[in-house]
Amino acid sequence: MSANGTDSFHGELAIRKMKIIAIANQKGGVGKTTTAVNLGVALAEQNRRILIADLDPQANATSSLGMQDLEGGSVYEALLGEAPITDRILPTRMTGLFLVPADLDLAGAEVEVARMNDHLTRLAKAVSILRADETFDYVLLDCPPSLGILMTNALAAADEILTPIQCEYFALEGLVKIVRVVEQVRDSGANDRLEIGGIVMTMFDGRTRLSGQVVAEVRTHFGERVYDTIIPRTVRLSEAPSFGKSIQEYDPNGAGAAAYRALGREFVARHTKQEQSLTKAPQALS
Repeated sequence: MSANGTDSFHGELAIRKMKIIAIANQKGGVGKTTTAVNLGVALAEQNRRILIADLDPQANATSSLGMQDLEGGSVYEALLGEAPITDRILPTRMTGLFLVPADLDLAGAEVEVARMNDHLTRLAKAVSILRADETFDYVLLDCPPSLGILMTNALAAADEILTPIQCEYFALEGLVKIVRVVEQVRDSGANDRLEIGGIVMTMFDGRTRLSGQVVAEVRTHFGERVYDTIIPRTVRLSEAPSFGKSIQEYDPNGAGAAAYRALGREFVARHTKQEQSLTKAPQALS
């Protein structure tokens, strides 16, 4: 694939089965979009083929990649069944990383999609072409910070949720709400395979006792679902989006870039282990 975008995003078929990850938390300001963008870049740096779908009308993931001047390119028409999602996939300046941008039209989807009988599974149907093609290794769905139509569609389409949690006092309360949402999506019949695949602790401040206590408490309740990698609170991570850059571009040698690269390695290791377990399971039964 070409970093300048002259090549088509269609490449040779993936050996690994594509996975769709919803990066979701109903609470804003927890590092959700920061994680979607910088994890996506970290995975692309490992030669994975990554698609980030920006599902937030505020388009923060889109602007964080310096692609905010686009109009009419969101998943909006794909949700309505008026255009395939493949028509909305754009190359970024980073090799292996692609984007479905967001725009304000997505705000209208909350109303229009809600009127449809299959309103919970519109995105799942739209991304089914990606599952069949398997051009990408991972599709990261950057969800809006609300429990509206766009987020529930993302959860219905995803194989699992990756939940960023800020190292603050109410972290567990937010996680309890996410668990309830997962149960609701399962019970609705929209996606009975949905699970919380991972929890990432973000905005860790090593100068405070509270951050360490929160991490310990979340690990006590959620065990191995919590990633070992912890994302620190840094000024550079906060600044990077305003320059339309990932942290790996903006401050490649800083603590934030190192943390997200470590998260990318841990993410791949976890999913590789899962794939190997699934491959070996039938042999164990025979």
